[in-house]
Amino acid sequence: MLRREYDTQVCSVARSLEVVGERWSLLIVRSVLIGVRRFDHLQHALGVTRSVLTDRLKRLEAEGVIERRQYHERPARYEYHLTPKGRELWPVIHHLMDWGDRHYPNPSGPPTVVTHRDCGGHVSADLHCDRCDATVRPGQVRVAPGPGYDPERSGTWAHVTPGAGEPRAVGRG
Repeated sequence: MLRREYDTQVCSVARSLEVVGERWSLLIVRSVLIGVRRFDHLQHALGVTRSVLTDRLKRLEAEGVIERRQYHERPARYEYHLTPKGRELWPVIHHLMDWGDRHYPNPSGPPTVVTHRDCGGHVSADLHCDRCDATVRPGQVRVAPGPGYDPERSGTWAHVTPGAGEPRAVGRG
C-alpha cells in the first residue's frame, strides 16, 4: 500500500489508490460486481490466501466500499455486497477490462462479455450501447463468461450468484 501522508502533493488518484489500487482489492470488487459474494467462493475464484482476502475485505468494508450481510445464523455466515460507493467503481472496472481486452487480447476472445440488459447490445468503453446508443449505467448491464473464458485458469464464474455462469445485472448490490 502507498503511504497515507502526502506532504508534497495533493492527489485524488493517490488517495483513491490507497483504497482500491492494490491488485486483490480491485479484483474483489470486480468479483462482487459479477455476483461472487461468499468468502470461500471469493478465495477460490481469486486464488488468494485467506489472510490476504480477510485483510482486503476488512479494508474495503472499513472504507465503505463493501458491506457484509448475514445469510446464515448458526454458524454466522456472511456475503459481501457493494455499497453505492462501491458500485461507483463499475465504470473504472469496465474501462480497465476494455483496455485489457484491446491491449492484451486473448486469442479466443474476451473472457468476459458485458451487454446492455435492455437490448442485448455490446457496452463500449465509453459506456454506450452499440445497438441502441443509450448511455448504460451499472444496473443496466449483464455480465457473462465470454469466448475467452477458461475454466481451467479461472474459477470466477463457477461461483457467481444466483447460479454458475448465469448473467446478472451489475449494480444491484
